[in-house]
Amino acid sequence: MKSYGQFCPIAKAAEIFCERWTALVIRNLGAGAERFNDIHRGVPHMSATLLTRRLRHLEAEGLVERRRSGTGKSWTYHLTNAGAEFLPLVGALGIWGQRWTRRELTEGELDLGLLIWGLEYSVDPLAFGPKRHVLRLSVSDQPEHKRRYWFVCEDGKLDLCVSDPGGETDLFLDATLADLIRVYRGDVALEAAMDDGRLKVDGAPKHIRRLRRWFNFDTMARTPGAQDGPARQALASPPA
Repeated sequence: MKSYGQFCPIAKAAEIFCERWTALVIRNLGAGAERFNDIHRGVPHMSATLLTRRLRHLEAEGLVERRRSGTGKSWTYHLTNAGAEFLPLVGALGIWGQRWTRRELTEGELDLGLLIWGLEYSVDPLAFGPKRHVLRLSVSDQPEHKRRYWFVCEDGKLDLCVSDPGGETDLFLDATLADLIRVYRGDVALEAAMDDGRLKVDGAPKHIRRLRRWFNFDTMARTPGAQDGPARQALASPPA
């Protein structure tokens, strides 16, 4: 992004933070994505070349640091203290978006890969305890080869599988992609989606009772929309 040509700290910060994709890259790093491919999965419409350039720029600005992976054959990426200070700003941006932006989803925004990535980095693998528990998610309106995902929770860690990992499955979840996104974003309460059948859940009652904890809804998902609030109504009202 070109310089604003101002000494104002807001302008200096905006030169970095307001460049397209930067907030989402920081969001992904803050969520725990460290490997390049995992960061890229959270911004699927961003080219790999552009992501490489953006990570290098953030590294040069002191917001991101590269480290050798455990094998020494690749790099991992991590927020520095300066980069981590951006996270509350990203969260505030998300809360504002949850409250004030449109709620209807267009076809291009129904992104299965992004939903699965989001769940992988946000759910609580300890929701059912430290022992091994498996949830199978079926996205009912997707092609057969993209329909089922297994989330294996054990010892506080989560493994995402695209084929049956074997052993017992504790919970079965089934919904369309649009309804799953609405539950994940907080547009529809989990219990309401289960009650009206938009989200079908099968399993032991003790596991179903812990499903909300497993989803681990964040502040954004718990923020109600204000589309029908006084401020939005005032904006929509014609001038006197």
